[in-house]
This record gives sequence, structure tokens and C-alpha cells, in this order.
Amino acid sequence: MLSDSEGLRNSLHDRGQRLTPQRQRVLALFEQSGEGTHLSAEEVHQRLLRASERVSLATVYRTLRLLSSMGRLQELELPEGRRFELAGDTTRDHHHLVCVRCGRTEEFENTAVLVAGDEAAKAHAFRLLDCVLTVRALCPRCAEQS
Repeated sequence: MLSDSEGLRNSLHDRGQRLTPQRQRVLALFEQSGEGTHLSAEEVHQRLLRASERVSLATVYRTLRLLSSMGRLQELELPEGRRFELAGDTTRDHHHLVCVRCGRTEEFENTAVLVAGDEAAKAHAFRLLDCVLTVRALCPRCAEQS
């Protein structure tokens, strides 16, 4: 059985790229943070710097895009900006409820959303890769303040 590092190395090799220490460190950061952690490129960069890892912000951006395209990370568009989270079997096809005022984010699963996405893809001869819904709302605290 392949380790995550070997699997990533093989996936990159198949794309004609190599597993650099920076790519490995970015993915390791998400793996250590765990599923459900939503980080911006700047937050990834700052965490790596605090851990005495030498990596440029430009490299972080490129690595996040690459790991997202490979299905290792999931890219999210949240009110506070673009965020990334570890993609895994347990986080695939989950959705986000986001407060538009304070940015509080809650994850949820809903089979009906997945069915609707699958039906829409089939109706247009698409092949569904994943189905992600972001619900913009007000959390109870912000709604109370309105």
C-alpha cells in the first residue's frame, strides 16, 4: 500500500512534475490541521513561516491550485475569500452554511443536494466530479443583532 507521500509523488510524476519539499509541506500542513479546516493562501504561508519553513507566498498559491486540481484539496469561495480544505472521502460532497456578516462557517451533508447535482449533470451529459453548495445566511447571533 502506498503512503500519502508516495501517492502524491506518483500523481505528480504522471503529470510530469515532481514532489518538491514545498508541495509536501503544504499538504502536510492540511493533513496535520485535519478535515474541516478552511485556510487561505496567506494563512498557509504564515503557518509555514511560524514552523520555520522557507516557502514564498507565490509558491503557496501555485501549490494550492495544483493540489486542488489533483483532488487533494478542495477550493471554497467563502465571504472572507478563497479558502482551501483537505479533500477526503469523509469531506467529499459536503456543503457549507456561511454567515455573510461574521463569516461563521458550518459544514453539513444533504443527500438531496447530491441527487440534484447528479441529475443536472446527467441531463446535460456531464460527468459529476463533486457537488458543493454554499448557503449564505445569517447565523443566530448576527440575525439577533439585525
